[in-house]
Amino acid sequence: MARIDVERVRQDTAGCTRVVHLNNAGAALPPRPVVDAVVEHLRLEEEMGGYEAAAARADRIEHTYDAVARLLGAAREDIAITENATRAWDMAFYSLPWAPGDRVLTARAEYASNAIAFLQTARRHGVQVDVVPDDESGRLDVGALERMVDERVKLIAVTHVPTQGGLVNPAAEIGKVARDAGVTYLLDACQSVGQMPVDVDEIGCDLLTATGRKFLRAPRGTGFLYCSPRIRAGLEPPLLDLHSATWTSADSYRVREDARRFESWEAYYAGRIGLGVATDYALDLGLDAIQERVTLLADTLRRRLRALPGVNLHDRGAQQCGIVTFTVDGHDSHRIAEELRATGINVSVPVVGHARWDLEPRGLSSLVRASVHYYNTDDEIDRLCDALPHPVASGDAAAG
Repeated sequence: MARIDVERVRQDTAGCTRVVHLNNAGAALPPRPVVDAVVEHLRLEEEMGGYEAAAARADRIEHTYDAVARLLGAAREDIAITENATRAWDMAFYSLPWAPGDRVLTARAEYASNAIAFLQTARRHGVQVDVVPDDESGRLDVGALERMVDERVKLIAVTHVPTQGGLVNPAAEIGKVARDAGVTYLLDACQSVGQMPVDVDEIGCDLLTATGRKFLRAPRGTGFLYCSPRIRAGLEPPLLDLHSATWTSADSYRVREDARRFESWEAYYAGRIGLGVATDYALDLGLDAIQERVTLLADTLRRRLRALPGVNLHDRGAQQCGIVTFTVDGHDSHRIAEELRATGINVSVPVVGHARWDLEPRGLSSLVRASVHYYNTDDEIDRLCDALPHPVASGDAAAG
């Protein structure tokens, strides 16, 4: 397997000369080819008009569908490009025909936006939301999931990698349970796409959503949805317009056949082009090589943090990825992040309201999240560890 030329990718990344960017699970630093592609299209819009620029660069816009399809092991007809991952997830979830008594099975590590949608649907339609317990490592317990499936289960919806830690849920094992039971499977892959291989056939999901801005290093305001042709005809999106459907007569319409039924007509075309360039960039490096380096850096960071007095790691799971979460005894996580930012080190802070089913039972109100990417270095990890405050024995404000 080819190794990543770290010096070259850092040269492609202007921010590497300015900050230690360890907030890649929030928004990664885009490489120069992505920025150049976005700016070039915006300049073209400035010079000739938005409609005209889209027509002139139609081949580059269409290429993004091919690139994302290749990234996921799908066909281009299975891909919708959206404004963000939340819009993609919502368009998929709210397309399902809910009825009273239907059940949703989900994971403890689920993200707040998804959980809120589950609860709203429960309130509106009398749907039952059941959270599958974790196994001893902290990931979704596949055996428990299998035992919980019955004829009322309409959807299995799981976050592949949660926002609040390095856990990787067993997506393919979940997919086998869903396939065997004939249950629709929606995978939120926001934090996994771009840092590890994600293949929809291997996973066995019917629906997958992701964002561009995180580990894929694409512009903000971009996301995408994969929808399997197996279920697509049975899903009518909750919102339609003249792009996703055709007005066929005065009182009728026809929804388009491909996954673009989940899109809307107006789009951020510069961002879409940038998404395609970012996807090509990741594919050229190789997702296996990316995962190898990201895992190595994260393991190094965890090892360094374990050696520091008063630092508590909170990542769970048999398999862990590039997201590392921790607290420091006696220190508020938000204050730590602010102090690190003042020294040029970017991290973020997940709070209990982002993942209540997971963090609340563990007694955690907030965490410091350092998420590495392949352009980070061991020296940057050392800078983070050296900049952390000394523990305060009298309390644990960060974890409490």
